[in-house]
Amino acid sequence: MEAIEPQSLKKRPLDLFSPLDQQLAPPDSESKKIRVYYKVNAEYGGIQESIAQPQTKNSATKNQSQEPGLALLPGPSVPSRGSSRNFSTSSLMERMESKWPRPDWHAPWKNYRVISGHLGWVTSIAVDPSNTWFATGSADRTIKIWDLATGVLKLTLTGHIQQVRALAISNKHTYMFSAADDKQVKCWDLEQNKVIRSYHGHLSGVYCLSNHPDDNNMLVTGGRDSVCRVWDIRKQTQIHALGHDNTVCSVFTTETDPYQVVTGSHDSTIKMWDVRYYGKTLLTTLTNHKKSVRAMAPHPKQRAFASASADNIKKFTLPKGQFCHNMLSQQKTIINALAVNEEGVMVTGGDNGSMWFWDWKSGHNFQQLQTIVQPGSLDSEAGIYALTYDITGTRLISCEADKTIKMWKQDQNATQETHPLNFRPPKDIRRF
Repeated sequence: MEAIEPQSLKKRPLDLFSPLDQQLAPPDSESKKIRVYYKVNAEYGGIQESIAQPQTKNSATKNQSQEPGLALLPGPSVPSRGSSRNFSTSSLMERMESKWPRPDWHAPWKNYRVISGHLGWVTSIAVDPSNTWFATGSADRTIKIWDLATGVLKLTLTGHIQQVRALAISNKHTYMFSAADDKQVKCWDLEQNKVIRSYHGHLSGVYCLSNHPDDNNMLVTGGRDSVCRVWDIRKQTQIHALGHDNTVCSVFTTETDPYQVVTGSHDSTIKMWDVRYYGKTLLTTLTNHKKSVRAMAPHPKQRAFASASADNIKKFTLPKGQFCHNMLSQQKTIINALAVNEEGVMVTGGDNGSMWFWDWKSGHNFQQLQTIVQPGSLDSEAGIYALTYDITGTRLISCEADKTIKMWKQDQNATQETHPLNFRPPKDIRRF
């Protein structure tokens, strides 16, 4: 009897020697159409076709109804490969408008006068409320008064024994206040051109000073002893001592909030104080900066202020100190000075001699300047220590390390065609 071969032995040689071994099955055209159409519908199903004409849509719908495979999933037709139109996702998506405010156009600024006369770094400046003269303090221990229109020296005051760090002029009295590294805060009577009061209390150099614009009897000073002191100019007595953890290098008061004092320090914090009712209250501490807050300036009209540090320039609201936004560029240097005028032009000056102009509303940097040192000075002396606008806001005065005072104004011949606004809104908005 002949042995029966198992079925597995018949299958093995067939798999080994068959010509169809390891070959794919023939493609199914119907299943391919369904698969491709499903992918197109999943990708573009929610986007309404605005490119194709109505007749094209109707004809495409008729073609879909005639094909049995495409009737499973209704949706838009697949564009033909021969079409010259762009059917990418970006062309089909609706472009969203940026919520970032568009900056106003400002004319560029240019230098028109250089004043020399100091024998040391010019570190402080103050403009008279009558807008006829301004005063500068220097490392040569003198205070000089200049004519604002002509730049001619009118007066030189001596009395400090170290460099003068800060100046302030009263808008009610004929007084000028000065602070220096000799721990002294002096009150000058400009009718007699001499010191009539001295305020003693700081344990180290005094770096910043502010006279209250509304209550002219209040004077605020901050220094290297990490304390901001509030004085009554009539009694020569200290009213409050507002503490920080490091040097207090910037301070200001506003007319809209008469009892609020804002201080910035090398401990990278900004503190907002309430000094009413013969008591001090710390309202809030802003920790947004990561480096020393060397400069602050309030807006002349809006209830807001800007603070400058080596990490960034930030804008806050008053009186609560809510963070608004950062400036859209980084100056990448130590910023010593900051000023804002009523037209919304903010300017910052750095240790490397860079002067950047910003639009207040949007934070857009529309101009970058580099100061030129006077002949005979080193290139490393291109530093800016103080900035201020005059009362009208049309002239800018800078105090620099090359012992000069430079005056700036807007270019009257500039237009939006000659100096276009190159602005791109930020993709992401940092909220810290």
